[in-house]
Amino acid sequence: MEMGSVVGLGDVNFSTEPKTPTPTMIFPKIEPKLEPLDEFTPQSMNPNSNFSYNSCFRNTTTPQQQQLNATSSQTPSSIEAGVHSEYNRISELFQTAFAQSVQRDGDVEANEDLGCRAIVPVSNGSQVSNIVITRRKYEKRSSELVRVTDLKPEDVRYFRDLIRKTRMLYDSLRIFVNLEDENSQHLGSGRQTRARGDLKASQMMREHGLWLNRDKRTVGPIPGVLVGDLFLYRMELCVVGLHGTPQAGIDYLPANQSSNGEPIATSIIASGGYEDDEDAGDVIIYTGQGGQDKNSRQVVHQKLEGGNLALERSMYYGVEVRVIRGFKYVGSSSGKVYVYDGLYRITESWFDVGKSGFGVYKYKLVRIENQPDMGSAILRFAESLRTRPLEVRPMGYISLDISRKKENVPVFLFNDIDNERDPACYDYLLKTVFPPYVYQHVGNGSGCECTDGCGNGTNCFCAMKNGGQFAYDTNGILLRGKPIIFECGPHCSCPPTCSNRVSQKGVRNRFEVFRSRETDWGVRSLDLLQAGSFICEYTGVVLTQEQAQIFTMNGDSLIYPSHFAERWAEWGDLSRIDSNYARPAYPSIPPLDFAMDVSRMRNLACYMSHSSSPNVLVQPVLYDHNNVSFPHLMLFAMENIPPLRELSIDYGMPDDCTGKLAICN
Repeated sequence: MEMGSVVGLGDVNFSTEPKTPTPTMIFPKIEPKLEPLDEFTPQSMNPNSNFSYNSCFRNTTTPQQQQLNATSSQTPSSIEAGVHSEYNRISELFQTAFAQSVQRDGDVEANEDLGCRAIVPVSNGSQVSNIVITRRKYEKRSSELVRVTDLKPEDVRYFRDLIRKTRMLYDSLRIFVNLEDENSQHLGSGRQTRARGDLKASQMMREHGLWLNRDKRTVGPIPGVLVGDLFLYRMELCVVGLHGTPQAGIDYLPANQSSNGEPIATSIIASGGYEDDEDAGDVIIYTGQGGQDKNSRQVVHQKLEGGNLALERSMYYGVEVRVIRGFKYVGSSSGKVYVYDGLYRITESWFDVGKSGFGVYKYKLVRIENQPDMGSAILRFAESLRTRPLEVRPMGYISLDISRKKENVPVFLFNDIDNERDPACYDYLLKTVFPPYVYQHVGNGSGCECTDGCGNGTNCFCAMKNGGQFAYDTNGILLRGKPIIFECGPHCSCPPTCSNRVSQKGVRNRFEVFRSRETDWGVRSLDLLQAGSFICEYTGVVLTQEQAQIFTMNGDSLIYPSHFAERWAEWGDLSRIDSNYARPAYPSIPPLDFAMDVSRMRNLACYMSHSSSPNVLVQPVLYDHNNVSFPHLMLFAMENIPPLRELSIDYGMPDDCTGKLAICN
């Protein structure tokens, strides 16, 4: 596949006479501009690619090794045999990754001759550490600055899919770590600390060389990362290469790695952590790093060095920087979000007296024109829509609830393009309608008898049908896609609060069906949809083959579940981490040999558009009957989906002529 070019930054000219430099003042040594400790710890390109790199600064010296400190607590105790057996192998992998990180930082040494797995601190040579593990050197970050240009459409799709798969793996690992921590606490390990799956997942991916964009330092946009992409954890920014430092707010190429001995900044995180910061959206007054105490108060003067000097040099050479905004957000599992808001140019730099009376360096950043809307602005806009839709957008709403109160929350219908109001003309179908014979032989004895709740699923009949464990964590997040999932249902003795009742509870987020120039009709959420979270059911009236033939002749709109791509297999796929990983094959179901009529009754799912790189997967689920040939089609988020981003499904069979699907859309 031919690709575009990744070219050197030809607009950077080191021979140009420099501007009058800002006077260097002698102040106490600064510390890096750090983000909250809450998120702190401690490459690949398409092999067929022919696109070029524009090298802006070529390094002739050895890159400085950047070590990350291990912050993980002790390894969780192993889970009892037979309980949560599906996760035991993953647990072993996390133990190994943690041991490697501790060993790497010099806390322990390896003795491969002993079979002990204990981690023992080294103390003046008097103690011996025993870890069955070999030392592994991490891939160092490149010191070569490049800018990616001229990407062809197929290149854009390739890199977007690479980012998508990397983020799915990160989220899957993070969820598994948190689950293991919950299980070890449940089994009485005595450890009551908060699970840090975000840190352990990133550490494991780094151990396996799965961090992206390590072979080049990219100036400007990262291929595959879109303006508005949303991240819940700082370490995920490092994994995809959007911001390369786990805690510092300024990411830059150090002077000792630069060919001309000058540092260059490539990205910043603006989180309002400095009292002199000012953020007006398109214009940011960004305070330099250093001089703060643990309470974020400025207590000493800043110096023009490190990240501060890097920002000044980026301004001088006209090098744009990526801006990521971080702030608290209700609905995020971490309590915060980090949103990529695009590229900014540094237009001014000056030394000033800050609010606390100490000297600080300030930088004026102006957003480059003709970029998509800022993700942080869209988040604020969506928040206002949730509570004041008619005040915020007085024109365009056809209905404030096309479900007519059938759903738990309203489903908006919006069209500001033309007079079409098609979705308001159909009956809203809350759940799929199956033929009566599907419910035969369903009754007492077909469900579990866990009167006090299903707990960890050890003796739960529904857990046994799932292969010995439940499909969700305690927050209702899908752990791993399967051919089919059995939830507890109306014939079970467990209470409605059972953690194995997730998809049957209906819609919990606020959605909007909207008119789109690109996809006719589309669906977007007004809430943040976390990766692995339930969205809604894809509903319709189930037809037999004979009935489907008659309906097709009448020109009615039919959906064939067998055509849906099996994207469920991608969620929880740990094959790049675990060489023994096998795609789930149990519980198995026969081919879905039926059709669904959505011509007269449907729900919001029918308006989701098709994509070969979807952000929504279809997961078969059973809960109200036991006929595996007729499962409910439940939709789950494949990634963290920001508010107002269109939802898409891989229908599997788009029309070759129009590129659109021959369904109700």
